[in-house]
Amino acid sequence: MCARARPGEQPPGLSAADRYGEAVFRPDQAGEDDRIDLGALAYDDMTMARLRNLGVGPGWNCLDVGAGTGTIARRLLREAGVATVLAVDRDVRFLTARPFPGLGVLEADISAPGFGPGRFQLVHARFVLMHLPSRQRLIADLGELLVPGGVLVLSDAVDLTTATAPTTPYTRVMQAMWQGLRDTIGTDVAWVPDYPNLLRATGLVSVAAEIQVPPLVPGSPISRFWAGTWDRAREAILATGLVDDAAVDAAVRYLDSPECAALSPGMITAWGWRPEEAPP
Repeated sequence: MCARARPGEQPPGLSAADRYGEAVFRPDQAGEDDRIDLGALAYDDMTMARLRNLGVGPGWNCLDVGAGTGTIARRLLREAGVATVLAVDRDVRFLTARPFPGLGVLEADISAPGFGPGRFQLVHARFVLMHLPSRQRLIADLGELLVPGGVLVLSDAVDLTTATAPTTPYTRVMQAMWQGLRDTIGTDVAWVPDYPNLLRATGLVSVAAEIQVPPLVPGSPISRFWAGTWDRAREAILATGLVDDAAVDAAVRYLDSPECAALSPGMITAWGWRPEEAPP
């Protein structure tokens, strides 16, 4: 039996270098920005609708953590009319390649001691904490970056069906992907449904959450995203011993076939507000 990490801890055997963007999903790998943008096509409308419903708009100063190619940061500026967005990532090559008025870029590791780029009305992180250890501490740290009355919005993936759905090429490879990413870079989505409790534990108020799932249909952005993700994570997937190359190829073909009948992993989005300070 292999050792397991406690929730929020780095799995045993992982080094500090075994992280997203280093062991897997390297930004210098050709096409990585295109893969990220396919995920944006699948999820950005959902994210923007939630942020607008929370009141994000003119005059807001925003922090976008793990900003990737900057699609949400630029849409906040262009569509929501916020004042500024500081986009943070450990590798900012995709952000600096696409400048936009009001967009600041900071190359930084949010898990590093002393990370504190300022105070913001909105702190947003999507598909970030699921890849990092010490998640509960990071949630608390991100909450400290809010001004009174500001909102922390966190989104991460949740695996809805692979443990119980009928065995198909898709479910076999998806199961292997989650195990391979956990073994390789520490990705863990098992704790994500507990986001509301974790936000409440940091002292945030008016906490709520929702789940959304893009349709998994042939040729869709999410189907193409998963095919690209399996390709880039293939070494980690195969290392689990659960599938072989032929099984991964069969799963890619299944995604693009009329026989595909599956549910994509969902996105849980949770939010909470920093209480307004009491008047003197």
